[in-house]
Amino acid sequence: MSHFTRVRTALRDPELLVTALASLGFTAVERHDDPQTLYGYRGDARPERAQVIIRRRHVGRLSNDIGFRRGDDGTFEAVISDYDRSRYDRAWLTKLARAYGHAAALRYAADNGYEIDSDTLEKSGERRLVLRRYT
Repeated sequence: MSHFTRVRTALRDPELLVTALASLGFTAVERHDDPQTLYGYRGDARPERAQVIIRRRHVGRLSNDIGFRRGDDGTFEAVISDYDRSRYDRAWLTKLARAYGHAAALRYAADNGYEIDSDTLEKSGERRLVLRRYT
């Protein structure tokens, strides 16, 4: 039975979090208003709970659920088992944060009448987004 570790993030918006996870290849993500039970690799219910969940069958062979639980300050903390932390580590959380920022920028652009002029991914992993608005 794996121990689950909680990792604080700066992510606040569940919709943007789900969009960011989808951009990293997780298209089957659950979103709940109330925290739901996470399950271990054997299908055993764990005491950990989360509002945004990637179920173990979508994480990888012999994996546990990965969850994101909203903290008292409104940010989500990642709830990842020690076993899965070998694959979903700080580097992965950094990619997730970048994808979240990109999703937030695209939402801002759409909400404020901007058009995307270009959207490129640099070799460094950073994204360059150029927006235009015609008045």
